[in-house]
Order: sequence, then C-alpha cells, then structure tokens
Amino acid sequence: MTVSLRLPVAADYAVISGWIADAAACARWAGPQLAYPFDPGQLPQLLQVQPGASYVLCQGDADILGFGQYRLRQPSVAHLCRIAIAPQARGRGLGKTLCSLLLAEAVRAHGVAAASLRVYRDNPAARAIYAGLGFVEVEAESTPEVLWMHAQLSCAGPATPLPAAGAATSS
Repeated sequence: MTVSLRLPVAADYAVISGWIADAAACARWAGPQLAYPFDPGQLPQLLQVQPGASYVLCQGDADILGFGQYRLRQPSVAHLCRIAIAPQARGRGLGKTLCSLLLAEAVRAHGVAAASLRVYRDNPAARAIYAGLGFVEVEAESTPEVLWMHAQLSCAGPATPLPAAGAATSS
C-alpha cells in the first residue's frame, strides 16, 4: 500500500475527531489542554504547534489513515506528538510508517539530529513502534505513567525531499 503525508485540510479534522471516543482517550492523545468534547472545526487552532507541523497520513486523496505532529523542542530536536492511527487501520504497520515520515519531514525541513516523544507505559504497541525506530527510554525524564523516549537520527542535516509529498510503501 502506498501512503503519503500531507498537510491536513478542514474536513480531515472531522474524521480525526471521530477516532477520539471519550475524555480519557482525548487526554491520552492530545494532553490535558484539549477539553473533551471539542468542536472538530476548532481542532486546527486547538492542536496548533509552534514551531512545528501537523500532517495526515493518507492513501490516495480521501482515505485518512493517521494523524501526527512534530514540534521543535530545540533547533536540532523534533518532538513527536499527538500520533493517532485510524481504528480501522491499526495493526498494519502504519504507526511506524507515520512516525518515520514525520521524522523524515522534520529532518528535511529543519535538519534535526534527534527526536523525542512521550508514551504511556501501558501502551506496548506504541512503545514497540518507537523502539523499532531507535528510540530509547530515558527514565530520568519519565514519570510512573509516561515514558520519555529519545532517538539520535542518523539522517541529520538537510535530506532529500520526500517523494510525491511523502510517499512511502507500507506492508
């Protein structure tokens, strides 16, 4: 399956909001600053990251499979956040694809050399994805509920632009 990253458009946020079932899921995905329920039309403003970027993972023009963001913590460190895969698309390796494409875009756009993220300790699927991408746990920055993870990126510096606006193949 060929997937790509693109900037989200207004209609995408209605789809993404349908993936968030309740207040607990909302807090785990977006943090305590996003109150549930929320107006999907307000999500572009509510989820804005500065400096950073929001992307959707899609197959073709209409099939939205995931959403993710990165923000710059420092000039050379991208922080992945608000990663979500559509419920019907989970278990197909798309989380890893989405994160890989987000990291590649952060390298291309900002020349980052490292990345960080937070993940709930009770989310073994996400932890495995991140470990598979080279992220390691940093206990000193973690809490009993949430792990801080960090990765050095081997592709630091300006990279070749992603083909077809971020096209990738996932099996």
